[in-house]
Amino acid sequence: MMRCLGWSIVFWLSCFIAMGQDGVILRAENGSGETKDTSLSLRRIPQSAFAEGERLVFDVGYSFITAGEAVMAIPKMDTAFGRECYQVLFTVHSTPSFSWIYKVEDRYETILDKEGIFPWRFSQRIREGKFRRDYDAVLDQINNVAITEKGRFPIPPYIHDVVSAFYFVRTMDFSASRPGERTILHNFTKDTSYTLAVKFLGRQQIKVDAGTFRCVIVEPLIQEGGLFKSEGRVIIWLTDDERKIPVKVSTQVVVGSIDAELREYSGVAGPINAKLR
Repeated sequence: MMRCLGWSIVFWLSCFIAMGQDGVILRAENGSGETKDTSLSLRRIPQSAFAEGERLVFDVGYSFITAGEAVMAIPKMDTAFGRECYQVLFTVHSTPSFSWIYKVEDRYETILDKEGIFPWRFSQRIREGKFRRDYDAVLDQINNVAITEKGRFPIPPYIHDVVSAFYFVRTMDFSASRPGERTILHNFTKDTSYTLAVKFLGRQQIKVDAGTFRCVIVEPLIQEGGLFKSEGRVIIWLTDDERKIPVKVSTQVVVGSIDAELREYSGVAGPINAKLR
């Protein structure tokens, strides 16, 4: 069960990817680190869903047992390719009482373009029991290539990593969405670009430690052999307002489900109008 703690939440994050819009002219670095001029324009996505200083804390549990904690945060601003960016961190760790059974210490970081809401760099540090994985990628959004230690890989415009993708979806408008509607998305992970769909399930009021909220409900579906299939269903509740704050994530396992529920939040970009109490 504890091995599911890290990957289940990461799978939740990886369900949201964006495609391009319009934007600004800049100077960009190539794969060798040199700076070059480009006449390409990058998209601008005005948004009020999140801002520097936001911090979201989740309890992750199985049945009535709290097994870990997950934190999503934007601690500071950064710079990449000469552009202002958010430093976005996502961490998952097991509680002390569970660490002696199976210790989890996962850390993900993305450098997210402030204007375009797309990533320039991504890093992953996985520590789960005896399992270890370190992964780094530069996502060249000018030349549409991802650069990792294993080489250079072509990518679609404005492709995302598993963390930046989630923040992009928070800028989306679900007000006119109807149950069953699907949005086709793209992502880059483990040196591979892949396609999945996000299915809109409806709306629901839900209560967690952080309060009671009106939410929209979505479900990611992985594409296999040209067909979209559910992989151990992951259901996500987001506040039904401009913030689109994740309130709950439920991941089905062989017996029961692993649930991540919002415990506390701070530094949000504005009022959470979907909060009822």
